[in-house]
Amino acid sequence: MTGTSTQGSSKRAIQSDGAPKALGPYSQAIVANGMVYCAGQIPLDATGNLVEGGIAEQTHQILKNLRAVLKAAGSDLDRAVKTTVFLKSMDSFAAMNEVYGRPEYFGANPPARSTVEVARLPRDVLVEIELVGLA
Repeated sequence: MTGTSTQGSSKRAIQSDGAPKALGPYSQAIVANGMVYCAGQIPLDATGNLVEGGIAEQTHQILKNLRAVLKAAGSDLDRAVKTTVFLKSMDSFAAMNEVYGRPEYFGANPPARSTVEVARLPRDVLVEIELVGLA
């Protein structure tokens, strides 16, 4: 896991080998002004393969990916301040929420969150989560 500096010390791109590489021209995360801005993660493993299973398995993989990116930035999930969850179907909300709400992810003080249903997600996954946290 490495943090790669770009454009001076006020903005630093993060690349973690513990999460899948970006699927396009963007960074896994950017650290700026004491904050970590994580790109949306979909349920790919570190090698880029889609995880098997339903919404529970996909949510778990995404949180695992976000944790890896945050650790590469010197942070962790318990320092998250805001997440946005994109669901293929709001019918999956309860199952996603059960995994998301486990204490091993965000601890006693979970971040603020928005959850929205979207028409389509990359690779036709069921869920994508983006996160903003403290560096």
